[in-house]
Amino acid sequence: MKRSEINAALAWAKDLLAKNNIRLPDFAYWTMDEWKAHKDEIGAIKKTMQGWDITDYGTGKFDEVGCVLFTVRNGIQGDDSVGVPYCEKYLLFKEGQRLPNHYHVYKTEDIIVRAGGEMAIKLFSTDESGKMTGEPVKIYRDGIPYTYASGEEFYVTAGNSVTLTPHMAHIFGTKVGTGDLVCGEVSKVNDDNTDNYFLESTSRFADIEEDEPILHPLCNEYDKVL
Repeated sequence: MKRSEINAALAWAKDLLAKNNIRLPDFAYWTMDEWKAHKDEIGAIKKTMQGWDITDYGTGKFDEVGCVLFTVRNGIQGDDSVGVPYCEKYLLFKEGQRLPNHYHVYKTEDIIVRAGGEMAIKLFSTDESGKMTGEPVKIYRDGIPYTYASGEEFYVTAGNSVTLTPHMAHIFGTKVGTGDLVCGEVSKVNDDNTDNYFLESTSRFADIEEDEPILHPLCNEYDKVL
C-alpha cells in the first residue's frame, strides 16, 4: 500500500468514528512529533501493539479485502507484567470491504456491531490441521445458540454480536447496501504475529510505499519510524 492510501484511510476512519460519537484514546491522534516526544513512555503500547493497523492483507485490493483497525488495549500471551489479560479493538469497514478467511488457535473473540451498517459474516468449521470440514457451525450470538451451515452468510445489526471460538474460520465485513461499518472486538489477548491462520493467499501486514509523510504510525512499525 502507498502511505498516501494509509493516510487517507486514517482520515476517513477518524471521521467515521467522530460521526458516531466515538472517541479513541489520545495517542490515536498524536502527530509524529508528539509520538517522538513520548517515546520513553510508550513501552507497553509498543509491546502489545496498541494503535492503528491498516492493511490490504497483501492483496493490493484495499477497497475489497482490508479494513482499518485500532487496538485500544491488549496484553501479551504468557506475560502478565505487560498490558492487560484481554484485548479490545475497533474494526472499521468501508462498504464493500471484508476480512480474508482466517481463524485463530488461541483467541476467543466477540465481534460486535457498534454503529453504521450491518455486518455480513460467514463461518466455517476447521479441524486441528486447519482444513475446513464442511460441518455445521454452532455458535452463540449474545448468549443465544445458533447453528449455521458451513459458509452460510448471515447478518448482524447494531448492538448485536457473534462469539467466535478457536478453529472457527470466519469472513466478515459490510453487508452491501447498508453503508460503512464500525465493529468492535472484545477478546482474549491478541497476537497478530502468531495467532492468525489464513485460508486465502494473504499476508497480515501490508508492505508500504513511502510516497508522503506519515500521518500516524501503524502498530507494526513503531521501532522503524519512531
